[in-house]
Amino acid sequence: MSDTQPETKRVGRWFFGGFASAGAACCTHPLDLLKVHLQTQQKSDMGFVKMGVKVVKNDGILGLYNGLSASLVRQLTYSLTRFAIYETAKKKLTEDGRQMPFYEKVLVAAVAGSTGGVVGTPGDMVNVRMQNDMKLPPEQRRGYKHALDGLWRVYSEEGGRRLFSGATMASSRAVFVTVGQLSFYDQIKQMVMSTGKFEDNMRTHFLCSFIAGTIATLLTQPLDVMKTRFMNAAPGQYKNILACFKDIAAVGPLGFFKGFVPAWVRLGPHTIFTFIFFEQLRLRFGYDEVIKK
Repeated sequence: MSDTQPETKRVGRWFFGGFASAGAACCTHPLDLLKVHLQTQQKSDMGFVKMGVKVVKNDGILGLYNGLSASLVRQLTYSLTRFAIYETAKKKLTEDGRQMPFYEKVLVAAVAGSTGGVVGTPGDMVNVRMQNDMKLPPEQRRGYKHALDGLWRVYSEEGGRRLFSGATMASSRAVFVTVGQLSFYDQIKQMVMSTGKFEDNMRTHFLCSFIAGTIATLLTQPLDVMKTRFMNAAPGQYKNILACFKDIAAVGPLGFFKGFVPAWVRLGPHTIFTFIFFEQLRLRFGYDEVIKK
């Protein structure tokens, strides 16, 4: 009788990604708020630092956390959905012990991101509005008390369809974010672990998530600017996505990269925090699964 123990791997549960993303949002929300402010100004007359000083001066340090409840709602819908789909599909496709080829990771991530983008659109729109509210004149501010109040106000005042305004754009962006984050993170981690010089620890998680966050930012910045502008528009301001595109293009190609530095600063750390939290949840609260040979 063999004393050899079956080889196992530590796997996470389907909801870990949503919780990890919510935790990351708490850490990076001020950066996300400043990114929205930069993207919604028509003229590039203020930089990242000056915008931060202006927000703190006008609304205090807590102004940097304006709209946090909406950000959490977004992560617990958008990110929970995309992580759940990706991790569930990955588990199914690798149950025979094989490694997923990169193209499969990209395809699964694209489907997961597209679905998550639609599910998370209402929370995302309220998040953008709450973050941008302080820039508006007092008489034009929406004054949402919190995310749920914002969702109800949009539904009751503007109709249920308005909750999904910009869903196409949000879903398209989510495809690129999810491909950049999940599929590249998985692939990079697989590659570095195969060298034998890295272990399944925080150093490896940090390295892989740093690279994945950078790739995701490069892929998504133009769509992110369009999504933010479209969601924050007054009813009827843009007839369609093309009208939004033309409005941004009027200031030149760089208009699509407004807030690029804060977008990188925000998405990079958010990706790092997300995967560090996710991996810690997996290692501490996941379960062991036998690897089939």
